[in-house]
Amino acid sequence: MVRRAEPGDAEAVLALMAGLGRPALASDHGEQADVFRAHLENHDAEVFVAELDGAIAGAVSLWFRPRLNWTTPEAWVPDLYVDPGFRRRGAARELLDACVEAARERGCHRLVLESGHERAEAHQLYKSYGFTYSGRAYGLMLT
Repeated sequence: MVRRAEPGDAEAVLALMAGLGRPALASDHGEQADVFRAHLENHDAEVFVAELDGAIAGAVSLWFRPRLNWTTPEAWVPDLYVDPGFRRRGAARELLDACVEAARERGCHRLVLESGHERAEAHQLYKSYGFTYSGRAYGLMLT
C-alpha cells in the first residue's frame, strides 16, 4: 500500500535514504527530521511511502519544478528507494504509480528521475515502466 508520508514517518524514511548514499540517520536526527517535515510542507513536493508487512518498505520524493520554454511543470524524482528485504514485491512500481498520478494531477509535461550508475536492478525497473535513458547527471559537491 502506498500513501503520502506523515511527520511520524521521518525516522523510517531517513533511514531508507541512507541506502541511496545519503547521509546516515544521525543519533540526534532532529535537523534531518526538520528537512523531512519541510518536504512534507512544501507545495512543490510530495513524499510517498510504501508499506509492506506493517513496515515502511520504501519511499520516494517528488518535486514539481518549472523549466524554461515549458508552460507546464516537470515532475522530478530525486529519491526512490526500497529496502532490499522488500524488493520484487511491487513497492517501487506502486511508488512510481503514485508519482505519475500526482504529476498528472499537477499538469506536468513529463516525469524524470535520477539513478546512480551502479543501480542496475533499478534501471531495469525504470525501463520496464516506460522511462527512457535521456542523458547524464553530474554533481559538484560544495561542502
